[in-house]
Amino acid sequence: MSRPDPKAATRVGVVGTGVIGGGWAAHFLAKGYDVVAYDPGQGAEDRLRRLIDGAWPALEELGLAPGAAKTRLTFADSLEEACTDVAFIQESGPERLDLKQRLLKDIDAAADPETVIASSTSGYGMTEMQRDCARAERTVVGHPFNPPYLVPLVEVVGGERTAADAVDWACDFYDHAGKSVIRMDAELPGFIANRLQEAIWREALHMVAAGEATVDQIDRSITEGPGLRWALMGPCLTFHLAGGEGGMAHMLDHFGPSLKSPWTRLIAPELTQELRDRMVEGCETQAGERSIADLVAERDRKLIAIMKAREAAS
Repeated sequence: MSRPDPKAATRVGVVGTGVIGGGWAAHFLAKGYDVVAYDPGQGAEDRLRRLIDGAWPALEELGLAPGAAKTRLTFADSLEEACTDVAFIQESGPERLDLKQRLLKDIDAAADPETVIASSTSGYGMTEMQRDCARAERTVVGHPFNPPYLVPLVEVVGGERTAADAVDWACDFYDHAGKSVIRMDAELPGFIANRLQEAIWREALHMVAAGEATVDQIDRSITEGPGLRWALMGPCLTFHLAGGEGGMAHMLDHFGPSLKSPWTRLIAPELTQELRDRMVEGCETQAGERSIADLVAERDRKLIAIMKAREAAS
């Protein structure tokens, strides 16, 4: 059996339907795929359908693929059903290594022999997750960003036993499915974007813990500052411009010595009860009377506006 053309795939499986898995299901449905989803959790189907209902207005505004419909979702009664007769499987189970290993082993046993299996893991390497898979050569990481139905980035990388053609197939499939694909050169703990996010996150926690800045100040320092530039150019090209006509070379030559200044506290602070409470209180203050559902709707609406503006400016 040979793999289908990734551009000809019409039916995908989604295993694990929490925030990330449910977001993947919404994305695939909006792109016109038939989706077979499975999650053993109590009430999982109702939660998934509510998530898709909540995401659908944003997806309609972005533009649905021809034939896209929420009715093309099937919630399977078993893992085997979700893994049979599908061209691709996206696993989004809980972030526990032992569970990932067991789940990928079970998916591998249930899926058609040539079906590519991708994990949404945000931290584990495929080498450690594919340990017990009989056909590990078709397992890859497809690391998305929340919400997967709007944020286009997906980082793709295989493990030591993954075949290069499986990574090629996954990249082509994701690209055809409307994602912006980074094919990573090697396994990297935390991947690329998470490593960058975590650096900022650790600094934010240190500043709150030391009473140097509030949650609101930290968030606005990004949304009203670098975040605006990062939506258009990444940190490297942004600093390239900071060097003026001399570009990155001048920037590094001029500011290079400051790289060793004691600005950063990249080691994570101790998560004390006091720090936890201050973070929670700060977020609740920022949210005000807006519920999580309200914030999700606001985030989606504003993300769409940014994506449309960026597309118009390109």
